[in-house]
Amino acid sequence: MRSSAKLYRVIIPVSDIERATAFYQALLQIPGERVSPGRHYFDCGGTILACFDPKADGDGFEARPNPDHIYFSVPDLEAAYERAKRAGCSVIDDGIRTMPWGERMFYAKDPFGNPIAFVDEKTVFTGK
Repeated sequence: MRSSAKLYRVIIPVSDIERATAFYQALLQIPGERVSPGRHYFDCGGTILACFDPKADGDGFEARPNPDHIYFSVPDLEAAYERAKRAGCSVIDDGIRTMPWGERMFYAKDPFGNPIAFVDEKTVFTGK
């Protein structure tokens, strides 16, 4: 049975909205949209990746990185890997690898410590 719920937004906490915007624009190759002083949205196939800088939005707390990976599927994994290296990931795998469940992918962290992963769209595993 399929859920009627739809995932429509994922928050990426950042401490510098301008730096985050530039990083994700380079990585995702889309401009996104500034929706408030501390939020920049990127439409990733119907789910919004929301870079959120709480200080820039006037909130009284510091951004803390997400605890686990957010996964992106891409049509050209090699190009995504090269973009990730150039964009300024704080950590990135030494290369692309194939996981035991069949996905070709790499792991990285954005400049704010958020874990991200990129997977070849032809090898995405959804548990079926």
